[in-house]
Amino acid sequence: MSSLRQFEYALAIAEQGSVTAAAELLHVAQPSVSQQIRGLERELGVTLFTRTPAGLVPTAVGRAFLRDAEVAVRAARRAKATARAGADEPGGELVVAAQMGLGTRQLPGALGALRRRFPRLEITVFEEANPAELERLARRGVVDLGLLAGPCGEGGLYEGHHLGDEEFVVVLGPEHAQLAADRVELREVAREPWIRFDHGSALDGVLRDVLRDNALAPTTVARVSQTATAVRWASHGLGVTLVPTSAVPPGFEHLTRPVLPAVSMPAVAAIRPGAGPAEMALLAFLRQETWHHTGFLRSRVG
Repeated sequence: MSSLRQFEYALAIAEQGSVTAAAELLHVAQPSVSQQIRGLERELGVTLFTRTPAGLVPTAVGRAFLRDAEVAVRAARRAKATARAGADEPGGELVVAAQMGLGTRQLPGALGALRRRFPRLEITVFEEANPAELERLARRGVVDLGLLAGPCGEGGLYEGHHLGDEEFVVVLGPEHAQLAADRVELREVAREPWIRFDHGSALDGVLRDVLRDNALAPTTVARVSQTATAVRWASHGLGVTLVPTSAVPPGFEHLTRPVLPAVSMPAVAAIRPGAGPAEMALLAFLRQETWHHTGFLRSRVG
């Protein structure tokens, strides 16, 4: 018998154009996706996708199937949320997605409190560097709570709750002259090599806008996928980088300085209207966390 998981896999393939990309989007193994789709096609007795030079595209019968599959998946998500809302102690799975660099210090404490409150709840958390990918996951109903920078772009599917603002800091090598300053003017490091983030990621978008707004065009020495990697490489003198305050790993605070002009971004929790008790509890726990500016880091090492 076909399952909602198979429907979700088929929808992801239609969206991404390949099994590999769909597996990456869903954070599952590629062979699992292929096996599930083959089983679904055998059960239905139809071919859902055809291979073209541009990738996998739905057949005519596949397009008709996918329209109904999307309705079924959305209905199942709504039913799950309704059941959670009426449960004294929610069970099942809660999926939390965070834009890379946000909530690095705040999420662990909030999630720990949530687990203590709802011990039967299975929590899945992942970081998504690309905001467009995060929006696609949200549109498909995969995400129960999203932690992102800026307003929700989901056309009313999600409500945004402002948690605070994260100030960005520049990370310098241990011998860098600018460590003597309380704040670093961006023009003072304009000629430095920069450690940047993957193209299309939210963090690289922030850095790109900052450099453009200040008429700076520094050299990019490396691109990385994780904030911790950028900080560690900067600490070895490979170049400088710009990250949210909370993304600085413990032990590296002394290598950070706020910048002039100041750079910050809002931290927003996105949940569906009428969310269940687990989502609302996590929102409350996130509100209790400190969403700080750079004074927090400096006070720890000053």
